[in-house]
Amino acid sequence: MTWGLILALGATAYAFKVIGLVVIGDRALPPVVERCLTLIPAALVAAIIVKDTFTIGHDIELDARAVGVAAAAVAAWRRVPLAGVILIGAAVTALVRAIS
Repeated sequence: MTWGLILALGATAYAFKVIGLVVIGDRALPPVVERCLTLIPAALVAAIIVKDTFTIGHDIELDARAVGVAAAAVAAWRRVPLAGVILIGAAVTALVRAIS
């Protein structure tokens, strides 16, 4: 990836944000759109986690990362603090890699 491409992508993202402000202005969005927009960041983070957990390049790979993410998901479900969730996921991944 070149610096020109990175700058172009950054400028495009910024332009989309500015266009949104100009087009919408001070008008309020419908409640349905507001609810959908609040869910987008969580969906993007989940998609990135799944992609990075289960793929290497273009191949699907099930390895220690999947076990670590599963352990972190269980820890988050049990309401462990964020630092604990991260440590549990990393520790389980390291343990599975050491065993296998």
